[in-house]
Amino acid sequence: MENNRITQLFNIQTPIIQAGMIWCSGWELASAVSNAGGLGLIGAGSMYPHILQEHIRKCKKVTDKPFGINVPMLYPDIDKHMEIIISEGVKVVVTSAGNPKVWTQKLKDNGIKVIHVISNAKFAKKAEDAGVDAIVAEGFEAGGHNGREETTTFCLVPLVKKAVTIPVIAAGGIGTGRTMLAAMALGADGVQIGSRFVASDESSADINFKNKVITSNEGDTKLMLKQLTPVRLLKNKFSETVQNAENNCASVEELTALLGRARAKKGMFEGDMDEGELEIGQIAALIREIKPAKAILDEIIAEYEQAKQELACKRW
Repeated sequence: MENNRITQLFNIQTPIIQAGMIWCSGWELASAVSNAGGLGLIGAGSMYPHILQEHIRKCKKVTDKPFGINVPMLYPDIDKHMEIIISEGVKVVVTSAGNPKVWTQKLKDNGIKVIHVISNAKFAKKAEDAGVDAIVAEGFEAGGHNGREETTTFCLVPLVKKAVTIPVIAAGGIGTGRTMLAAMALGADGVQIGSRFVASDESSADINFKNKVITSNEGDTKLMLKQLTPVRLLKNKFSETVQNAENNCASVEELTALLGRARAKKGMFEGDMDEGELEIGQIAALIREIKPAKAILDEIIAEYEQAKQELACKRW
């Protein structure tokens, strides 16, 4: 795959970034993706600071390739996370769910490349003004926490590309070579892929969750909890309970109590497929096999190149 702004910016072989998903993206997955030529991310949102430090150190032992950390800015111990990231010499940080002005300059002053996740063109411009090096434009199809605007990746990427001059990384509904090619055709410089890597051997997700993902079908996910923080979930007993509460006009306080603590951990990490929160994207309907991360990456690249050749040969 040819060099572009993303491969040059992060010194990687292919412009594929593995999303830093809570409970699924530990050092094993991040190092496997980085060793395969992409940019692996450790998901710090589900880690205590000392656990994050352990993952960083383990990752450094098994890869000499660049890797990064995804840090949701709503995390209560974010100061400690950032201190560890800086002291451990991590080279890339992806921030989300907050104001990029708060940490971007501090990170850049310490030689760290900063990516910020947005869901609309307005905040893409604000992130660029804050000095970030690249933007993840995450569309409505994505798993986990999502934008309230419900703008699809197909619409979001060209809007963001028009609004900023820094590199744009497309996310949401991307998990194959063909979807990657579509994102690049829309103007993206690279892609971020989450759901496909959940169903990898190295993912720290529970096997029950992985199996649930590879047997899911079209329409089995839904964006929920928009009164709190919108999140796309696989349908199960818990999501039905949430849906009923929302249909009955539950208050923010009632929904917060229903969500409780560690609901995502219960589902994705501990394997409770009934009462757990199961965050995954719409692309899950196309995922049918659990594979090593390298095999997933190689498959995406091969399909991307094949699809590009097929498109070049088409006559209108």
